[in-house]
Amino acid sequence: MDSLYINRELSLLQFHKRVLAQAKDPDVPLLERLRFLCISCTNLDEFFEIRVAGLKQRMEIGAPAQGPEKIPASVLFEQLQTEVRELVRDQYELLNQSMFPELTAAGVHFVQSEEWTKEQSAWLEDYFNEQVVPVLTPLTFDPSRPFPRILNKSLNFVVRLHGRDAFGRRRHRGMVQAPRSLPRIIKLPEPLSNPGAHNFVFLSSIIRVHVGGLFPGLKVDGCYQFRVTRNSDLYIDEEEVSDLVGALEGQLEASRYGAAVRIEIGHDCPEDLQAFLLDHFNLQDQDMYLVEGPVNLNRLSTVCTIKDRPELLYQPFSQGLPEELVSDDNIFDILAKKNVLLHHPYQSFAPVIDFIATAAKDKNVLAIKQTLYRTGADSPIVDYLVRAARSGKEVTVIIELMARFDEAANIALANRLQEAGAHVVYGLVGFKTHAKMLLVVRREEGKLVRYVHLGTGNYHHATTNVYTDYGYLSSSQRLGEDVHKLFLQLTSLTEASGLQRMYASPFTLFDALVEKVHRERDNARAGKDARIIAKINSLNETKIIDALYEASQAGVRVDLIIRGICSLRPGVEGLSENIHVRSIVGRFLEHSRVYYFLNDGNEEFYCSSADWMERNLFRRNESCFEIRQKAIREQIRNHLELFLTDNCQAWVLKGDGQYERLSPAKGEERISAQETFLEQLTTPL
Repeated sequence: MDSLYINRELSLLQFHKRVLAQAKDPDVPLLERLRFLCISCTNLDEFFEIRVAGLKQRMEIGAPAQGPEKIPASVLFEQLQTEVRELVRDQYELLNQSMFPELTAAGVHFVQSEEWTKEQSAWLEDYFNEQVVPVLTPLTFDPSRPFPRILNKSLNFVVRLHGRDAFGRRRHRGMVQAPRSLPRIIKLPEPLSNPGAHNFVFLSSIIRVHVGGLFPGLKVDGCYQFRVTRNSDLYIDEEEVSDLVGALEGQLEASRYGAAVRIEIGHDCPEDLQAFLLDHFNLQDQDMYLVEGPVNLNRLSTVCTIKDRPELLYQPFSQGLPEELVSDDNIFDILAKKNVLLHHPYQSFAPVIDFIATAAKDKNVLAIKQTLYRTGADSPIVDYLVRAARSGKEVTVIIELMARFDEAANIALANRLQEAGAHVVYGLVGFKTHAKMLLVVRREEGKLVRYVHLGTGNYHHATTNVYTDYGYLSSSQRLGEDVHKLFLQLTSLTEASGLQRMYASPFTLFDALVEKVHRERDNARAGKDARIIAKINSLNETKIIDALYEASQAGVRVDLIIRGICSLRPGVEGLSENIHVRSIVGRFLEHSRVYYFLNDGNEEFYCSSADWMERNLFRRNESCFEIRQKAIREQIRNHLELFLTDNCQAWVLKGDGQYERLSPAKGEERISAQETFLEQLTTPL
């Protein structure tokens, strides 16, 4: 064992492999398998845009080895190359050898150009001339007409040409950029498909077949697709920025044309054209991926929503509600009597929207305060916040402008809220606001009462249908006071002292976690009951890992349910033999963060927005809140134990950094946490 820790990049690639394994799973409906294949592609895109891009920058400047493993950047790059190429090879083998034949057998066929019938060819030629040609811009190159700027992850074609142009000059190469306004997959009309079948054609195939018509007078001797991935990380110098919005808008535009870090090229592209593209984008052979299929597998996601083939999709369901909310009573009347735990996506996010909607129109509500990280387009939450602000209520919204890949949407959101009269506060540069908090202040019988919603996930009505998260609604006075103090801290940047039911990053959460792990360690050494369970998305903070190692050596049973990155090595003799790590990968993205400490029988339950990552604990504003209600604690305990007994969608991490998928032994009961929650909390449609 070279290091006590697993490299975060290598661990992240292991997660991407687990996602791809869902695409290979015959128990997953066919179109859902295709969706997982697409997700694995977008995951890898982001990996190159952020992680590989940063690594290449470190290599260029000769930066010293980073991370606790101290792997030199060049060595890590080679290791990642090996893993990524294996992953890409698996993606395309799965697509060509399994997915395409199975889809065709199921009546969903991607018609290759050599398969086009005479009627299909005629229809596609008309489509090309009428819908494609008017928005295409074919290009050739010379000193006055240089190679155009290529947008990040756009679809392009390099074309080999022979002959002289209209001005008598020889032309050897050309290029066609596929317009972003055109769909990447075109559905053939029903008369041109078999009865009941869905026939699709790639835009790339249509352009390739008809590209000769774009260069009249020249002979086209080949047309090859390519796609460039660029560095998309944003850099804002907090010491120099006076206008965060302006600086960010400038960075967003620049990131579309950041330094190239990867190029994907059709496998049939000749070597001289490969060399031409590599030279232009200042890339090396190691940065080139020759693929046998679409250069962007995510194009295929458009067919994953075929509505008349329910047998190829997951069974739809009707989201449930906690029994406390199955009532016509006003949400404030309900919360005055009882706190409520929501478990998304099995239970609806609608009560949270209703909470904000009711607050927006309630004449007794004086103020609404909320953090927003990701909300999505056309958010009903934003609509109600705007309505509340326009009606004269004090609305304060803390918006994180630098939520990765949602920056532009959040700038537009901020502008809209400000125009409505809301107080908009931007997240502090260098400390992303990732906390999930909502506070409503209401006058009741001459007194001010605080109502809160706290969660583990974003206020995003779409992702709550596919991400598992907890939401907590309460009128607890102490919790309300804590949330109030945290909002004051986020708006005024003053100290939030005296929190009673909450911890916050970057101030108190890290120290609290280390102290609680050490307490379990000390309890075990003293012969007292000790146990730790944590369900988080990622773990790489070394001081917490070291504390967990110490707890394990003291005899503490540590169960970690970690979806993605895990830098801790479990099950190593003398180090971590009492630590067990599993990852749950299934229909829904596991996103909830829960921490449990046995504490010699005085159990503690916490829900949080924070993973156990350095960034979450030291460079983000995060919230963590305690659950004290007995019934809700029992709910969460049962959920954790169910995840720990899952033998269908669980992957177990070994000390060498590899994962092994569990499956029921012969005669063993089949247990799937996600399927159990679907059975218990939802109704099939």
